[in-house]
Amino acid sequence: MNFLLGAFKPACNILITFSDAKTRKQVPMKKENGQMVMVPLFQSQENIAGKISIEPLQGKKIEHNGVKVELLGQIEMYFDRGNFYDFTSLVRELDVPGDIYERKTYPFEFSTVEMPYETYSGVNVRLRYVLKVTVSRNYGGSIVEYQDFMVRNYSPPPSINNSIKMEVGIEDCLHIEFEYNKSKYHLKDVIIGKIYFLLVRIKIKNMDLEIRRRESTGSGANTHVETETLAKYELMDGAPVRGESIPIRLFLSPYELTPTHRNINNKFSVKYYLNLVLVDEEDRRYFKQQEITIYRLQDS
Repeated sequence: MNFLLGAFKPACNILITFSDAKTRKQVPMKKENGQMVMVPLFQSQENIAGKISIEPLQGKKIEHNGVKVELLGQIEMYFDRGNFYDFTSLVRELDVPGDIYERKTYPFEFSTVEMPYETYSGVNVRLRYVLKVTVSRNYGGSIVEYQDFMVRNYSPPPSINNSIKMEVGIEDCLHIEFEYNKSKYHLKDVIIGKIYFLLVRIKIKNMDLEIRRRESTGSGANTHVETETLAKYELMDGAPVRGESIPIRLFLSPYELTPTHRNINNKFSVKYYLNLVLVDEEDRRYFKQQEITIYRLQDS
């Protein structure tokens, strides 16, 4: 029985280390099994370099047809799980065919890597970056080892950031105006605004402001849209009167937001909306939705 177990063990241990592992920022990332792991954080145009150690198990040698490392940017749709679409694929050949008898270490470097999209893990899709080491073999199957890392890209504050002004009304019953101070917000921003009641002839019980994330995956007939309410903020409890003005002040930092992603490689989009919800005494709901753009500002 022990012999059988040994037959399925990998013939070697592969260790991938980044050259600046001690100084580079580490961030938590959720794996497929729900486990949280700490991984290094990069941004586009950075160098990704390090060492790969391959150590045969005691008393074994590894006959191989070559060793390579790949840097992959991949999108996986959960309805097509296990089938990765590579939008970035770089390769470095580390060794020619031969035998490995003892620990062997290979340096590697990918210079100024173009990583245009951020790491993203959503309801129906994930985008990941990974280093993949392959020891090619004829028999016993190739030996493969993966190392995840995370990518975040930063944007400067937008040069034009218009406020949002809208009116919502039901003829002869309700007429309100609302205003948000801008239409583009960074992840730690504050939404500041006001709501004016110009006409109130229905009894309003309460009013909430929601932040909604809409993730759309696929295209055409296969488009799948998933909407999540990430935040619900009570603006008012009780009936407003004509001429009343209610201030809005909503901090974004407590919520798990990502930047807006628009048509990433024709595979998916992630958009954010402010949803104003009014409920009257008969529990009828009135709402008005407005898209906002979210971006990642460089930490100062």
